[in-house]
Amino acid sequence: MIPRRLQPGDEVRVISPSRSMAILKEKQVDISKSRLEALGFHVTFGKHVHTHDEFFSTSIEERIEDLHNAFLDQNVKGIFTAIGGYNANQLLKYIDFNIIKNNPKVLIGYSDITALNLSIYQKTGLVTYSGPHFSSFGMKHGFEYTMDSFIQAVTNDAPYEVFPSEFWSDDPWYLDQEDRHFHEQKEYLVLQEGNAEGTLIGGNLCTLNLLQGTEFMPSLKGSILFIEDDYESHALTFDRDLQSVLHLSGAEDIQAILIGRFQKDSQVTEEALRKIISSKREISHIPVIANVNFGHVSPIATIPIGGKATIEAKEGSCFIQIDQ
Repeated sequence: MIPRRLQPGDEVRVISPSRSMAILKEKQVDISKSRLEALGFHVTFGKHVHTHDEFFSTSIEERIEDLHNAFLDQNVKGIFTAIGGYNANQLLKYIDFNIIKNNPKVLIGYSDITALNLSIYQKTGLVTYSGPHFSSFGMKHGFEYTMDSFIQAVTNDAPYEVFPSEFWSDDPWYLDQEDRHFHEQKEYLVLQEGNAEGTLIGGNLCTLNLLQGTEFMPSLKGSILFIEDDYESHALTFDRDLQSVLHLSGAEDIQAILIGRFQKDSQVTEEALRKIISSKREISHIPVIANVNFGHVSPIATIPIGGKATIEAKEGSCFIQIDQ
């Protein structure tokens, strides 16, 4: 079930199903709002988007109210999550998935929002989007690739390519918008060659693993698994988290794996990635591509969970096309 494409004039709603928008700087919110308005969208906010407790989140009831209202409001055509966090999975047992199924619309966010993206796809069949938060649109510099991919993913039906950006950055840009350091982006890192087609399933790896053994975990049969993690991950945790996914029923039918670029503080090196992937005999026959433009570095592509992808991986060059 593919949601209606966003169009100029559409109302888009910002909600905080994980951390509160209260942690964002006012200037960042202003830039995000202005940028979306420049695309022709009318930006509105959930009733509890600024509410927060000692964990800089808010009650399950308040977050569920904003989520349900965003889907029920017929004026709202798209839903942006304010930011990620740690506790979106608290909501899953309280979501009325019939509301979402009967009112399909674009939902976009990443990181902790992976719990919502995957569970909504599993329970309703609605394609959701791993892509920029509302807060991401507050990035002053180096946002062009992220913006272009977002527009391709949610405003038209044409296939689009997830190609390497010209540069990437690991800066905490939300702390200092002007002190930015950009690194040249080379070709993606092909760890194993091959061609594949499949259904895109994935997001933040440690959040995906929270769904294992629950009714909210989508099948991995015939999937293109895309995974990423943030600076709190390192080579050993990534190794065991990936192994845990490969133990799941259906994992034997994963068609390819895409790995998002790691933040520098994770110290997951190219050498470590090669060692980890080569140790997994169960995936030795499928293409694996790393340093792909999604995850916790910028810029990032928007990837439809439940969408289709075609992968061609060769040493020195690769091709990733999303067929919506």
